Amino acid sequence: MRAQVLDHDRLLELDPDGGAIRFAGQRALLIDAVAMGLLSKQLIDSFGLTAARTVLTHFGYAHGWRTAEAMKEAFTWESEEERRRAGSRLLALEGLLRLKPGTDDPLSPSGITLDGSYEAEQHLLHFGRSDVPVCATICGLLSESPEPDIYVLEDRCVARGDAACHLVARKLADWGPERAGDLARFDPRRLQESLPLSLRRLTETIKESESKVQAHRRALARLAPDFSEPSGIVARGPEMQRVVDLGRRVAKVVATVLITGESGVGKERIARLVHDESARAAGPFIAINCAAVSETLLESELFGHARGAFTGATQDRPGLFEAANGGTLLLDEVGEVSTGMQVKLLRVLQEREVRRVGENKSRRVNVRILAATNRDLGEQIERGAFRSDLYYRLKVVELHVPPLRDRPLDILVLARVLLASAALRAGREMAGLSAAVADQLQRYPWPGNVRELENAMERAAALAVGDRVELVDLPEDVRQASPHSTAASGEVRPIDDVVRDYTLAALEQNEGNRTRTAEQLEIGSATLYRWLKKWDEDR
Repeated sequence: MRAQVLDHDRLLELDPDGGAIRFAGQRALLIDAVAMGLLSKQLIDSFGLTAARTVLTHFGYAHGWRTAEAMKEAFTWESEEERRRAGSRLLALEGLLRLKPGTDDPLSPSGITLDGSYEAEQHLLHFGRSDVPVCATICGLLSESPEPDIYVLEDRCVARGDAACHLVARKLADWGPERAGDLARFDPRRLQESLPLSLRRLTETIKESESKVQAHRRALARLAPDFSEPSGIVARGPEMQRVVDLGRRVAKVVATVLITGESGVGKERIARLVHDESARAAGPFIAINCAAVSETLLESELFGHARGAFTGATQDRPGLFEAANGGTLLLDEVGEVSTGMQVKLLRVLQEREVRRVGENKSRRVNVRILAATNRDLGEQIERGAFRSDLYYRLKVVELHVPPLRDRPLDILVLARVLLASAALRAGREMAGLSAAVADQLQRYPWPGNVRELENAMERAAALAVGDRVELVDLPEDVRQASPHSTAASGEVRPIDDVVRDYTLAALEQNEGNRTRTAEQLEIGSATLYRWLKKWDEDR
């Protein structure tokens, strides 16, 4: 086979029905040249010219390697020189470049001259004149060679103002030290080095974060294989399911939400759900604990301050309302806010603008406000500790998060999910909870709610001798808990509800094994199947 006989009729295969295109026997794509130019522009704008040229050189080398492999498999060549010439012609047939007649061997001492280069053309289109040669992808393409240690560099480029693009192939030792910077683009290790320091740190942070996410997923798959809720909120029982469903519905509209519930039930997690399910998900989510900041500092934190507004205010500083612009601001423990600050918050909610401390002008803000409290605001209104107008402004929609003792179906799943996270932080691989531990977790009333359960799993992951949590690994209060009676606290439940909840909890403890659950409950398997079918139909 000779290079001159290669043409589109011989190389191009079209499959209109299947939508596939093959070129030289390999699956190919039709990509607009301007789109490739825009990609190069985005790389240069985002990472700088050096990093962009390094990426494009490696992309070109990979493409050149695939082209060479295709030519080996598809045809038998008269000589190695003929195969090299065929490679250059193939690139021309792909539309990447146009060779000047008589210069079709990239390894010839005089190099090759291009009458046209799509890279130079696109650079001129998007950037204008360049100070350096820009045909990085083509250099990478032609550097793939059967001869080792061959590197193709460009010494003249149309994008730089030269009459034509000219490329030369030499061994590494034959290139002088003045081209060391260009040769460094071919070294995979220099790809990271070519990025700005801040971007390298960001890349490392993202990789580390992705690694942690993958490790957490593996831990969840091992400890809680049946948990797959993307929001990360455990809601097996109807109590929590109602909260999550309402949270997702209210997320779709712009309304102020008041999230109530005891301390430690996960009110901030629900607030995060509302933000993530809303149209503001791409914006910032900022939370502030109002009870942890004094009144004077809280005003500065929320609204910002001007330079010289008070001692230590050495420069203008925007507040959290401005920082959360386009996103969501959670006012946690809003029931602890003083009456004076309540007036200022009410004004922001009404006018949608803030005034920095020490300034006399207002600034517009576009922020969704969520508020959370563990206090009874209605009782505080009666005492005069909370303004009724602010209360009704905050309580457009109320989400009440039930305490953990009212979520019996969620306890074991929550425990396994929290154990997976704790084990990951401790650098351990845990197999799960023993049967005795699972039973004891359901006996305990959890006055500290999810936060207390999280601390218990943290302790267990740190102290467990084996890979399974045993009773001795639990806190003393949890170990000593006896079965709690709801009737003793004044709440009497129908016996059918008690049987259903206990049966489903036992089934959860046995990871869905119905035969084992029936044996432990000392009932027949048919009875258990009948109960489960009825409960499913009732739901």
